[in-house]
Amino acid sequence: MIKVPELEAMQRISHGFFTREGGVSSGIYKGLNVGLGSSDNREDVLENRRRVAEKLGTTPEHLVTPYQIHSTKVLSVSGPFAEEDDKRADALVTNTPGVAIGILTADCGPILFVDPDKGVIGAAHSGWKGAVDGILPNTVKAMQQLGADPANITAVMGPMISQQAYEVGPEFALRFLEQSKDNQRFFVPSEKPLHSMFDLPAFIKAQLDQLGLKEVIDLKLCTYADADRFFSYRRTTHNKEPDYGRQISTIMLTA
Repeated sequence: MIKVPELEAMQRISHGFFTREGGVSSGIYKGLNVGLGSSDNREDVLENRRRVAEKLGTTPEHLVTPYQIHSTKVLSVSGPFAEEDDKRADALVTNTPGVAIGILTADCGPILFVDPDKGVIGAAHSGWKGAVDGILPNTVKAMQQLGADPANITAVMGPMISQQAYEVGPEFALRFLEQSKDNQRFFVPSEKPLHSMFDLPAFIKAQLDQLGLKEVIDLKLCTYADADRFFSYRRTTHNKEPDYGRQISTIMLTA
């Protein structure tokens, strides 16, 4: 589990960017796979989630994660989801102590947010689609609805795929350039004709920098490059493996 000194220094905040280390899953899921959507043994995944909750100081039932769909939807939660609740979203916010909100990733960007003064936290899953469509400003708006002030919010960018590992085709780059010609700065040519290397962390950082936050911290850790610590969808694809695990990034207000 990776801790961030700036968040560690805040009172009543428990957090962690969990790696794949320390779990019970085996094979291609070896370690702390928390992805219930994977084909891993369900009991192993539940035990991994229990370990995450224990590390944070809560129960597995109070480790709340959405059903991620690469959207801009944010849910405000005050407890565990009920069976009938619509869990589809890509960010969660809360001001309720004891509720650990988390998101799962395997190359996309995990972002944790906290306004320690108002006691409001957020967790966002930001792949390229969510980032370009607006998941990050939507997360901050949802925090504001709970009383947060952007000027008091610290955002931390967790482990995600780096530019050196993220080759994309021309149609991918076109989506960004249609939004703004300035987005060209997030692409450099790759060795493959007409393809580029995309800088997802820099694009996310640019989105966050526009929100007037107190501080934006980038851990500068690449999921693709570090197979011992992180699951990676793209690395799995390159290795022609049938499935992949997911790591969790989570934050909680303590009582």
